[in-house]
Amino acid sequence: MAEEASSLVGILETTVDLKCSTEKFHDMLVGRPHHVSNVSPSYIQGCELHEGEMGQVGAIIVWNYVHDGEAKVLKERIESVDPENNRATYRVLEGDLMKEYKSFVLTFQVTPKEGEPGSIAHWHFEYEKINDEVAHPETLLQFAVEVSKEIDEHLLSEE
Repeated sequence: MAEEASSLVGILETTVDLKCSTEKFHDMLVGRPHHVSNVSPSYIQGCELHEGEMGQVGAIIVWNYVHDGEAKVLKERIESVDPENNRATYRVLEGDLMKEYKSFVLTFQVTPKEGEPGSIAHWHFEYEKINDEVAHPETLLQFAVEVSKEIDEHLLSEE
């Protein structure tokens, strides 16, 4: 039984090169996620605070997004925020993702590039699939990369 469960549990990670500062990127995703739909409208249709305070641990946020050509919904809770290290962790509570995963936790951290301007966004997904038929969320990781790039372009245009 333990072996079977382990094939359902996974971790996927990727990094995205950004030209904007670590603080600006972190602030957009944590403090102003409701602006992301303006920045990345082909991926994010809306983001609404359901309870709590935006950017604070315990806040519950509902996202409307398009993934693999389909409109989807996701409800997540902020598990931790570390502004000093530009890191935040979210746990998915409800929505389309939970049809395929028992649990889904995503963490992102933005770190400055060494010796040059810009930063690196590091996305980390930790999940458990409901069964072996469910694919690992590689397309969701690519989704995070594309949205990150659009946020980066927008933040550069604000400077």
